[in-house]
Amino acid sequence: MHESIIRKPLVTGTPDMHTITEDVCRPLENPPSKAWWIGFSLAFAGFVLWLVSFGYTTWVGLGVWGLNKTVGWAWDITNFVWWVGIGHAGTLISAVLLLFRQNWRNSINRSAEAMTIFAVICAATYIIAHMGRPWLAYWAFPLPNQFGSLWVNFNSPLIWDVFAISTYFSVSCLFWFIGLLPDIATVRDRATGTRKQVYSFLSLGWTSSARSWIRFETVSLVLSGLSTPLVLSVHTIVSFDFATSVIPGWHTTIFPPYFVAGAIFSGFAMVQTLLLVARKVLKLEDYITIYHIELMNIVILVTGSIVGVAYLTELFMAWYSGVEYEQYAFLNRVSGPYWWAYWTMMTCNVISPQMMWVKKLRTSIIFTFIISIVVNIGMWFERFVIIVTSLHRDYLPSSWAMFYPTKVDVSLFIGSIGLFFTLFLLFIRFLPSVAMAEVKLLLKHSSEEAKSKLKKHNHVAEPTVEGGKVIIATTATIKKGESNEQ
Repeated sequence: MHESIIRKPLVTGTPDMHTITEDVCRPLENPPSKAWWIGFSLAFAGFVLWLVSFGYTTWVGLGVWGLNKTVGWAWDITNFVWWVGIGHAGTLISAVLLLFRQNWRNSINRSAEAMTIFAVICAATYIIAHMGRPWLAYWAFPLPNQFGSLWVNFNSPLIWDVFAISTYFSVSCLFWFIGLLPDIATVRDRATGTRKQVYSFLSLGWTSSARSWIRFETVSLVLSGLSTPLVLSVHTIVSFDFATSVIPGWHTTIFPPYFVAGAIFSGFAMVQTLLLVARKVLKLEDYITIYHIELMNIVILVTGSIVGVAYLTELFMAWYSGVEYEQYAFLNRVSGPYWWAYWTMMTCNVISPQMMWVKKLRTSIIFTFIISIVVNIGMWFERFVIIVTSLHRDYLPSSWAMFYPTKVDVSLFIGSIGLFFTLFLLFIRFLPSVAMAEVKLLLKHSSEEAKSKLKKHNHVAEPTVEGGKVIIATTATIKKGESNEQ
């Protein structure tokens, strides 16, 4: 495989294959660090809060939430859509970038895939809680039953959600686990005692034979092809929960692409939040490099710009439609009681990503970390604005109402974040957070050492710019006074 020397290396330093194995397996084989214990304690406290809040909601009923007759959806659906969106980056990085042969995904795909699974779990908890009777959640599936004509309504986008998200979760789990097999086998071969037995069971007898690798790559490619449509379809179907209604502010055809772009936007922001901390704590700076961070920031910039255009398109179409109800829905967003939420959304999602045009900022770790958190705050407010401001003032002024979250609403949300980070911290403690097998593939052509050898032994000089063209000259052509243009 040929790699241009102009591109920045994907692996810095001079690690060999053994060094990669040692670096990635270190967190699994050594006792947890103090930083891990602090993070896990906080996350587990949030998880306990979620258990208490969820149990209380189930026992008492949905009346403990801040819902009312006018605002029937609020924090529950806001948080559901927010979590589903966060899970989108994992599939994009794993599947779409694999199909496009983007090797920079190799270092970050494992953690992004895990993040996807955990985010979908958090989203599913809101759907189950919102049912009011979670023990009857299976009624959402078209199962034969003894209740006569009881059957799901296939015309409802809420049922489409069930199929889309369950399919997304199943394929994501399968993709994640298949990718883990070679690395679990590596950990198995290094482990002893009970750990060796557990990893032996999880590795499914992986032998690293040529036949195993051929099947592994074939299955990975097939799963990528199956997963790629899910990147577009899942959040498109989630947007249908709103777009197929007739409520002003929801009934718009721009929602599907707008929701997909927003999902990738928030998903990459969460990947940045997690990996910027993980690369430092786990000492993985040679594998998750500044170049990876810059490329992810470029994706955030592009998707943030798409989201900004979608916001402006919504405002324009509300004005251009001439429909007074649609115009009032957006006027109410901009200047009504929830104006602060709307302008927080615009600031976080439209203005802040545009700073990524400055290379110094998009390669700054501290700035990237701050922006990643700001973006996800903005995306939460986007869902809140879409849902609550469209509902709290309807056609009848006498029924207008405000939504105020209760302590249970807040506890469930904080608890879901605790659940997410608990699962993620357990993942990096017991499973390889970086795909060792895939990173090792980069050593021969994309590492810093490989590019240095290419310049030295393959007689490739540093590129120069002449007349607006990049010129790469070899020693052979220099002797002849010629040059090869690229």
